[in-house]
Amino acid sequence: MSRSRATRVVVLWSVFLLAHLVTAAVGWVYPSQPMGDVVLVYEPWASAALGGGPIVGVTESWVYPQLALVPMLIAKAVAVPLVPLLGVSGAYLVAWAVLITALDAVAFAVLVGRTPSRPRRISAWFWCAALLLLGPIAIYRIDAVTVPLAVIGGLWLASRPVVATALLTVGAWIKIWPGALVLAAVVAGRARIRMLLAAAAVTAGVIVVLLVLGADTEIFGFLTEQTGRGLQIEAVAATPFLWLAVAGAARIEYSFEILTFQITGVGTDAVTAVLTPLMVLAALAVTAIGAMKAVRGASFPRLFPPLALSLVVVLIVTNKVGSPQFQTWLIAPVILWIAVDGLRARVPAVLVLALCALTCLVYPLSYDALLRAELLPVLVLTLRNVLLLVLLAVGIRALVRVPAYRPSKTRE
Repeated sequence: MSRSRATRVVVLWSVFLLAHLVTAAVGWVYPSQPMGDVVLVYEPWASAALGGGPIVGVTESWVYPQLALVPMLIAKAVAVPLVPLLGVSGAYLVAWAVLITALDAVAFAVLVGRTPSRPRRISAWFWCAALLLLGPIAIYRIDAVTVPLAVIGGLWLASRPVVATALLTVGAWIKIWPGALVLAAVVAGRARIRMLLAAAAVTAGVIVVLLVLGADTEIFGFLTEQTGRGLQIEAVAATPFLWLAVAGAARIEYSFEILTFQITGVGTDAVTAVLTPLMVLAALAVTAIGAMKAVRGASFPRLFPPLALSLVVVLIVTNKVGSPQFQTWLIAPVILWIAVDGLRARVPAVLVLALCALTCLVYPLSYDALLRAELLPVLVLTLRNVLLLVLLAVGIRALVRVPAYRPSKTRE
């Protein structure tokens, strides 16, 4: 490796570590408790499971797929030697940040390698920029665990489709969204049967382990637990009602059952009721476009990135929940798109960076004002949600424009 290439790699790794250090550190100073989920929810869940108490997802239904508990338990183990120095909460926060940084480092190493190509170097810079712009929620949420799994799995889909699909399926058993990448890979790839078998094997293995541990109806509790949710204030579909709240015609209320802020008013129940069916229909429509392109001979490098991104954005814009950490879902598909087709990934990359910055402005920086339905944060959130719709349109447009070549028929 030449000196210039070695310098580039050293610079990339230095920026990667600095970005994680800064992002982790600002969580301690930003308002609105951006690290709250880690110490108020994850740590108690891990402590209960290790201390003979209820095990979420096994002895009681849970909002997350069951493998989400694994990184929480790992962080608890990493935190043990730090407790005398930092206390239980401080030790767990540091351990969580270290865990996420270590996982990201593995994925970053797969992305960058020893002599990264120019597209992969740009992907690496994009990842660091997105992390800094999104802020502490890019680290201090369970979603952060799935990003490196999605990056590694996505990068390996062409060369190691079975291992890649297994990794993505593990990610989906931590937070559902990587399942969109599995779907996109099965549609766009050539090793469909092997991919499906890998996904089925991982899922079967998880279910068998859960049954052995005593889970029953709780196995798919992460699906049923979502059915009773109202319309969260940051959801795209909540945007018109937020403006009604500014005018005093709707209310922002806290749900102690779901532990989130929801909006209520005339029409919110009807909108909430149609969102899940809309999500299914929209995902099927996008998948159908991708399948049509695949049947007509579209190549995997051209088809997979816009299909994967479009499916992920569908999961966000049609969701009853609009949690800020959902923006982390967008980072991996764009990293993968830049790595294989950098020219066409420019607009999606810029949009995702803008979405990360706007999301951080909303949460945690102006969240208290948003809860009071003040004009400025509602305006910023509205812009963020409009950009999500723009990103969806950009992704679908790119998907529709993927060239497809029918195999020529052999003349007899």
